Amino acid sequence: MSVPLIPETAPFSAEQRAWLNGFFAGMFSRGPNGSGVPRIETALTPLTILFASQTGTAERLAKKAAKLAGKRGFAPTLLDASQASIEKLSQENAVLVLASTYGEGEPPDNAKSLLTALRAASGTPFSKLRFSLCALGDSKYAKFCQAGKDFDHHLEKLGAQRVGERVECDVGQDDKYTKWLDTALNNIAPAATPSTPAAESEEEDDDEPKPFLAPVLDVHRITGDGSAKEVNHVVFSLKDSDLTYAAGDALSVLPSNDPASVTEILATLGCDGEEAVSTASGEVSLRHALTTIYDLAKPTAELLALLQLPTDTTPFHVIDALLATPTAKPKAATFIATLKKLQPRLYSISSSPAAHPDEVHLTVGAVRYETAGRPRAGLCSIFLAERALAAGKVQVGVHANNAFRLPENTDIPVIMIGPGTGIAPFRAFLEARAATNAKGKNWLFFGDQHEKSDFLYRDEILAWQSSGLLTRLDLAWSRDQSEKVYVQHKLLAAAAELWSWLESGAHLYICGDASRMAKDVHNALLQIAQTSGGLSPEAASKYFETLQTAKRYLRDVY
Repeated sequence: MSVPLIPETAPFSAEQRAWLNGFFAGMFSRGPNGSGVPRIETALTPLTILFASQTGTAERLAKKAAKLAGKRGFAPTLLDASQASIEKLSQENAVLVLASTYGEGEPPDNAKSLLTALRAASGTPFSKLRFSLCALGDSKYAKFCQAGKDFDHHLEKLGAQRVGERVECDVGQDDKYTKWLDTALNNIAPAATPSTPAAESEEEDDDEPKPFLAPVLDVHRITGDGSAKEVNHVVFSLKDSDLTYAAGDALSVLPSNDPASVTEILATLGCDGEEAVSTASGEVSLRHALTTIYDLAKPTAELLALLQLPTDTTPFHVIDALLATPTAKPKAATFIATLKKLQPRLYSISSSPAAHPDEVHLTVGAVRYETAGRPRAGLCSIFLAERALAAGKVQVGVHANNAFRLPENTDIPVIMIGPGTGIAPFRAFLEARAATNAKGKNWLFFGDQHEKSDFLYRDEILAWQSSGLLTRLDLAWSRDQSEKVYVQHKLLAAAAELWSWLESGAHLYICGDASRMAKDVHNALLQIAQTSGGLSPEAASKYFETLQTAKRYLRDVY
């Protein structure tokens, strides 16, 4: 008999659903022959699963962990890092931690307050706590898994006992996460029921919608003549799929590699592409493997070692590493063994399903640059720009981001800051607000280089302003005058009114570049809290930390 699960539509929070699912799993597993008649004397083992998540990946994996933990005889409790504290954690006995990192070593927004508290704490408040940690990151960044490393260090420093070594998962290393979860659940604390392997559990109960080969309906450029940027609007059909999404979610897109790049690599290796190579999908030609299976972007440490290249001078692309060592001619099998599997790329969805049934839209900036004088291109952005329409169908999947949602109460005002392609989720937000006849006020900050050529979705935005859906619109064009103007300058110019909106309960959203724009905007917000709110620098920082904890200051940054 299968274990009954609380449906997503039931009036419970995610944490409550996870606990109830674990409770019922324990009851059913302890009944004779799965009869569901519990033996009261067997208690469930409490287990807290803490997640630090920016785009939703760590949260999604935490929910998977909770489901398996319930089958293992635990009573799992999901704990958002924004709701955690030293006092709360000091009362726990067993904790699994899933901590993601974004950008150059940045912790997720929901974990910043907790990490700050951990750094400042002393003594051994966690002396009775046992923990196991899985760090999530992207090895293309220098500070790979840094937030997870920080959590690991500070938990141990404050007296917690680490159970097993910290595991660091790169993009696409789901098998590594699965092995970690298996080991962690076996060792973190004695459970009430026999072990169910994590991999087996996922095969049986993975209720996430599978990726879908989506027909490509449209790709067209939305930057005008004379723009230094190429931004494309991409439309996929989701008709006949199981995929659903909400404004604020992301879409994963699995590209293929540029045939010209594959040909260049084959020539450098001295291969014709017809060589047979073994892959997880079976035996295929080398050309097929390089086109559809392996990532030809940043070279791995294994490839650099094979080519005897120093890791501190990493080339941007695999082909650049090969060109740097022209005499090296590794065999096909040896070469592909050093490559990472091609992984989907994530893009913020720029449509609301209420406005575009059976469709999903993206706003994608094409990435082009040079390496040592040689033209290079972003993998997925150029695939979408140049080859997706010809391909006909592209594998996509919905990546839910519960950390970037409109308020459920549609009367609440929202402030949206999204220059450039950061406008994507806010187009979706405004479509959703229009579809629900939301009464809450809407304020959009948008900008780019030139109004004439870079005003993305100009007609839609101006129509929303005319209709009253957009209560206020502030635009920043950085190259239309001698002095550069960015969205943070527009924020400062509207400081008094913006502070009034925040004090009246507005939700604040930022989308776009994490390394510069998001930091500049945050600094402007801190300044506004001091000048218009009369707060000290310390109180201003605390103010926005409180907004983040309350889910009123949300960021989709990359």
